[in-house]
Amino acid sequence: MGVWCAHMDQSIKKKIIRRLQIVEGQIRGLNKMVEREDYCIDIISQSLAARSALSGVEDLMLRNHLQSHVVEQMKSGNVKKATEEIVHVYKLSKGK
Repeated sequence: MGVWCAHMDQSIKKKIIRRLQIVEGQIRGLNKMVEREDYCIDIISQSLAARSALSGVEDLMLRNHLQSHVVEQMKSGNVKKATEEIVHVYKLSKGK
């Protein structure tokens, strides 16, 4: 786990919380759809929507990380660490 070295941008934090609340509702809806044995394609569509919302959370977290943590590392002269973190996030996004 990484070290927290800067605060989360409050506007990004609000957006993330809102998206997570949406995902939470989508997951509850998915559970009900499965319990009711709804049409498979409808369940898959809802699942894809939840996945897309989670991807949006990841995008916002990455934006926050780059704007705060990575910038702070670069300002403090720790370019190597900043570069390593960017590469690490890239690898995570590629499933490596």
